[in-house]
Amino acid sequence: MASGQIRDVFMWCSIINVGLLLLSFVFLWLKSDWVYGVHTKWFKISREQFDAIWYGALGFYKICIILFNIVPFIAMCIVG
Repeated sequence: MASGQIRDVFMWCSIINVGLLLLSFVFLWLKSDWVYGVHTKWFKISREQFDAIWYGALGFYKICIILFNIVPFIAMCIVG
């Protein structure tokens, strides 16, 4: 695979993953009570624990996007 194709893969992976991150954020922002209600049917969890788990999960996902998608894309652009 040519380096240009690999760079394009990293670019599209970054775009898709950032889009999913934003979609998750907006969904939790607008429908937080509904999502919490669904999860409390499965798990006994307080609202504070639910918020902390989702905050941590979205933060971890953001770090993974940066490390595994955006940084390699920038490196490929620099190398050319």
